Amino acid sequence: MTTAQISEPADRTLERNEVNKAFHWNVENLYPSWESWNEDFNKWGRESSQPHWPELATFQETWKQSPENLKALIELCCTIDRNLSKLYTYAHLRHDEDVAEETAKKAYSRIVTLHYAFRQETAWIEPELLQLSEDKLSALLQSPVLKDYALYLEKIVRLKAHTLPAAEEKLLAMAGKSLETASQAFGALNNADLKFPPVTDGKGNVRELTHGKYLLYLRDKDRMLREGAFKNLHNTFLSYENTLCELLSGQVQRHLLEVQARNYNSCVEAALFPNQIDTKVYMSLIQAVRAHLPALHRYMHLRKEAMGLDKLHLYDLHVPLVRQVEMGMPYEEATKVIIASVSVLGEDYQRALNQGLTKDRWVDRYENARKRSGAYSSGCYDSMPYILMNYHGTFNDVMTLTHEAGHSMHSFLSRSHQPYHYSQYSIFVAEVASTFHEELLLRYLLSQVKTKEQKAFLINQKLDDMRATLLRQTMFAEFELKMHEWAEQGIPMTPALLKKEYRKLNEEYFGPDVHVDQEADIEWARIPHFYYNFYVYQYATGISAAHALVDKVLSGGDKARDAYLAFLASGSSKYPIDTLKLAGVDMQTSEPVEAAMRHFNELVTQLDELLH
Repeated sequence: MTTAQISEPADRTLERNEVNKAFHWNVENLYPSWESWNEDFNKWGRESSQPHWPELATFQETWKQSPENLKALIELCCTIDRNLSKLYTYAHLRHDEDVAEETAKKAYSRIVTLHYAFRQETAWIEPELLQLSEDKLSALLQSPVLKDYALYLEKIVRLKAHTLPAAEEKLLAMAGKSLETASQAFGALNNADLKFPPVTDGKGNVRELTHGKYLLYLRDKDRMLREGAFKNLHNTFLSYENTLCELLSGQVQRHLLEVQARNYNSCVEAALFPNQIDTKVYMSLIQAVRAHLPALHRYMHLRKEAMGLDKLHLYDLHVPLVRQVEMGMPYEEATKVIIASVSVLGEDYQRALNQGLTKDRWVDRYENARKRSGAYSSGCYDSMPYILMNYHGTFNDVMTLTHEAGHSMHSFLSRSHQPYHYSQYSIFVAEVASTFHEELLLRYLLSQVKTKEQKAFLINQKLDDMRATLLRQTMFAEFELKMHEWAEQGIPMTPALLKKEYRKLNEEYFGPDVHVDQEADIEWARIPHFYYNFYVYQYATGISAAHALVDKVLSGGDKARDAYLAFLASGSSKYPIDTLKLAGVDMQTSEPVEAAMRHFNELVTQLDELLH
């Protein structure tokens, strides 16, 4: 392993056409041009027809006549949905390349509209299915004709108590696009319209501030740069606090509408029930992490001491404590290290990952003007995985790349081994493979380092990663729960209430050694995941499950490795809790979270010893 100094970021963010196309993701593999996309759109979308898919309506009178007819209806729905997903994937990838570009914006809007039309025209299916008697439903579930769709149908039947009559389901489906307004408006504001004031560093240089460069600056040794970036970014969001509060409130009200319409007891129950996740899993996560907050407070005290600060601010939490070590690397070197780190998963796994990261252009590597911020893994059943990055060469970027590569390999294996209707894994397990990758990379790097300083650097990075995923995401989960409880109780969400509660959580989680700056009170306004309907807690459960699984795979030989790969390949062919049990982890108990927090505390001890 080699280390590399990271060059000074460019003063100007490049336009899309100025970035080498070899560093773009291979969207041409989906469609060579917008013209070919439009041809497929017209074939499957029939935008001007009403209804768009009359062949679906022909089944309304015949599907009950035999299991064969029901099977034909399911397969028709899957075929249409599969082709719409391909159209959607291309449009959303092209849109995220430059969120202000008109062609992609229009195409994205058209396919989103078409998706809602498909939901409307299929809204009658589940209610009519659930109107059958228990005997007829049981007969269908046991029919040999429908054996390939048994769990698919079982999941629908499980929702019987929360499914409305066909006309009402159609009405909810018709309202679907308008109910996305809050989320879409936040995305447009956050990714395209918001502009942050430039920042002056400690040498008097004026630096451009963007989403992509923000985290880069927070890791910089220059405290003036860190503070300026932190305050300028958050004060920009603060200037829109009323608008952003209304958008977030609108999204929560959308979730509350679903709860009330479908007769759930709470928003959190409605979000977890379809995947057979008990709300106790959510609550026990918060309880377990809160019980171990002294470990985080201990780490904050160590960080404050190591940095020699009278006051530790939130903008001081990302700086490597071992400053003389820089373990960032260029993209090409990062891919080699990542591929080497996953050797325990076998040569076939390594070969597929290498092909994707270095040859098939899964990754859109670098930041460009108006590109969507952050990072993600995407794709569809008929595409390669696609990874959005804003890669600057930092160690954090290396970890983000392996994180998203873990998602992509999970998708790659699920799609390779499952039929379309079981190919999409549950969001409950979505963060397991990604954090598994991160843990493997960290352990690989620890095995390669030569000095005490490098080891301390890596342990420091792991602690910060666990703080960001296990602890901070649990704090987010607690905040998200409170917002929904306010809505359920009829308590209006205001900027003042949100800022007050967010400050309180920051103070409780980070402890007495961290000064919670006033600018941090508005941080809730910039978190996209608060629009995802109880997603964030799964970062915490995911890292807990992944940590347990890494230990099993590294110590359990071929059997443990094969069990983990079978989990990755299982898609949604089983309930998520069951797939994790097959891999060797029971997330219905608090033990995985407890074990992860004990590991966090052990790492604090190790770092303390290395620094002293």
